[in-house]
Amino acid sequence: MSDAELRRLPDLASRVLGGSVLGTNDDFFADVHSLLAAGPPVHDPTAFAARGKVYDGWETRRRREPGDDFVIIRLGVPGVVRAVDIDTTHFRGNYPPRASVDVTTMLGYPSLDEVQTALWTRLVDHTELAGDSTNLVAVDGPDRLVTHVRLTIHPDGGVARFRAFGEVIPDPRRLGGRVDLAALELGGRVDDCSNKFYASPANALAPGRAQVMSDGWETARRRDDGNDWLTIRLAAPGALHEAVIDTTRFVGNAPGWAALTDADTGAVLLPRTRLQPDTEHILRLAPGPPAACVRLDIYPDGGISRLRLRGEVPAEHRDEIARRWLDLLPPELAATADPADFFA
Repeated sequence: MSDAELRRLPDLASRVLGGSVLGTNDDFFADVHSLLAAGPPVHDPTAFAARGKVYDGWETRRRREPGDDFVIIRLGVPGVVRAVDIDTTHFRGNYPPRASVDVTTMLGYPSLDEVQTALWTRLVDHTELAGDSTNLVAVDGPDRLVTHVRLTIHPDGGVARFRAFGEVIPDPRRLGGRVDLAALELGGRVDDCSNKFYASPANALAPGRAQVMSDGWETARRRDDGNDWLTIRLAAPGALHEAVIDTTRFVGNAPGWAALTDADTGAVLLPRTRLQPDTEHILRLAPGPPAACVRLDIYPDGGISRLRLRGEVPAEHRDEIARRWLDLLPPELAATADPADFFA
């Protein structure tokens, strides 16, 4: 995959998806929790505090003895990591010259002590870093489900942001009953879109309600007779019952209408329907066979904050989902899983 394609994958470590810093050995100069902040790092050259220059990122003290510094991160959603970005933006004379990344898999809600003593596997070997720069490193190796990441910097220094781009692997235990099959945290993703001038369409699949307009998907103003659209690959093929098209925060720039179709068959799920600005629309969908990919058309342009596609995974797709989940688990964990619990 190209760098641009890798960066379009979901950031599995994102705080938006529930990513969290579990612990670090040192964040003397700058708070380690800033590593997972959603936005780009900011910098004020004049900002100083009692311990020195203020940086938007994680910075450790200068080492005077052998060793390295590390941080342990719980991914927001389990998945297969395809690339990591160790971003040293604004760290020029104090960035780490090298870094490595290890991963482990622990289901449930383990403590920091339990995670620290887990079996770790090297994902990215010692890699040279550039200062004041993004450092995107593609991951080579067999696919495996990852829940926790350990970033080690050699020997010390500052990192502004850490991203773990990858593929969300749907947990079959979360796909029972009626769920939002478009949800980013369950494995839904945007396949394509007509325009993303103001904001990424992936925002529309994020958890929660949008807090600001830029937290949704917004297109440029059209000056032709066409309309804007996006296609969503569902977490699993499902029989869809209900859609939520939320224009919250879009007051003067919401679409006038929207429609939903099965992107593979063209079957109409929701005929062209009028939308209101700054409103959460809960809409029934036409019954039909399971869909795997859905197209949303907005007329003619504008922005939506969230899209939900609620439905059920049919029995004929359940074994396939459970089998993939088990295949990506470490063997010792797969041996303890009971597939009968997946769709209880």
